[in-house]
Amino acid sequence: MHIHILGICGTFMGGVAALAKSAGHQVTGSDENVYPPMSSQLARLGIEVINGYDPDQLSLNPDFVVIGNALSRGNPLIEAVLNGGVPYTSGPQWLAANVLRGRHVFAVAGTHGKTTTASMLAWILQYSGKAPGFLIGGVPGNFGISAQFGDSEYFVVEADEYDTAFFDKRSKFVHYLPQTLVMNNLEFDHADIFDDLDAIKWQFHQLLRTVPGKGRVLSKVDDENLTAVIDQGFWSKLESFGISDTAQWFAKFTDSAERRFAVRDPSNESAHCIWNLLGDYNLENAVAAIAASRSAGVSLSQATEAMSKFEGVKRRLERTATVADIAIYDDFAHHPTAIRRTIIGVKKRYPGQRLVVALELRSNTMKLGVHNAVLADALQGADLIEVYRPSEYSEPLDAALSALGRRALFHSSYDDLVASLNGKLLAGDQLVFMSNGGFGGARQKLTACLQERKNV
Repeated sequence: MHIHILGICGTFMGGVAALAKSAGHQVTGSDENVYPPMSSQLARLGIEVINGYDPDQLSLNPDFVVIGNALSRGNPLIEAVLNGGVPYTSGPQWLAANVLRGRHVFAVAGTHGKTTTASMLAWILQYSGKAPGFLIGGVPGNFGISAQFGDSEYFVVEADEYDTAFFDKRSKFVHYLPQTLVMNNLEFDHADIFDDLDAIKWQFHQLLRTVPGKGRVLSKVDDENLTAVIDQGFWSKLESFGISDTAQWFAKFTDSAERRFAVRDPSNESAHCIWNLLGDYNLENAVAAIAASRSAGVSLSQATEAMSKFEGVKRRLERTATVADIAIYDDFAHHPTAIRRTIIGVKKRYPGQRLVVALELRSNTMKLGVHNAVLADALQGADLIEVYRPSEYSEPLDAALSALGRRALFHSSYDDLVASLNGKLLAGDQLVFMSNGGFGGARQKLTACLQERKNV
């Protein structure tokens, strides 16, 4: 069967493409925003990607079109699909019908940490010989690909609360019908589709309703919003996890640099781990993944041994280069909570070294200014903040970050931001590019500039 995927370079839809290809289908697709790591993954798989949404793409005569949620009515290719009566579906619907049916689904949900937790869980299952399938909104280092079909009953899916498609405004995750559900945390986000936090809570409760009575739900301890969701009604086994010792699955760091941690399960069995990640937020992700893996019969010792070999995820505080003793990272942080926790984690790991943040406010929620009131506080731990700020956002954003004083510098072009950083970076600096997009290639341009400066 020939499947044509619209919006194929999104992390989710790129994963759908990989699964469809591995299932033996002919796969093509189209998109307007093409950049690594998804563009690289599709190229390796031999999947043709057409730039743009010209209706002439239908001359490929696909048997089926899978439509990403970034596309809306009025898009010329969408209109051609509808007018031509071409069979179509959404990515989550295709996944549920063609990959998840009949399998033990592990769904990882939450405002933050979904990608990393799902990657950890997939790796623990793989390391323990469970041969899982997975679809993750990023590229785990241990796999080098965002999706695989798997050779067992187990499948890990990153369960996103964003809407499904222009014709289905339910959250993606209601399609997945998990037997094991992880709920990492819950905050207000996606202001472009949700009016308020209560609207997101309602969707999370619909997800809870899909977990069978014999299923298992793992919820972060002491998260008031998750507690409110659970209080609306609950029918499955519930266990808590976190870094508070009141959690049934509890983890803590055992050294100041956060290179070692201990974890305890509900039966009081404990294990220790040395790892390469950092930050309380990643420790919460780790204990969630370890707890979830128990549903597949993985022991605590197996799970922690796997975590000691976990290689992280592309674009999740990924160190992409070190030039002239300047460390450069690519990080997906685009919500004030994620920004703040990343900064805290880096400062703990590298005490005494300067932390420089390059920030692109690219998500719809951040562009709308929803989090402006708390953004300056989230950035307080950074020593220097260089912000890419298109002119249309200048007035409200300048006011929001005024508390940072001269530490915050604003640029209306990527080239200006690169030039400014190139003139200010010093040996020993930790530089983190924070964006959920491509940042105009600024990180790559700066790395090249630093290399040239070093070689002079």
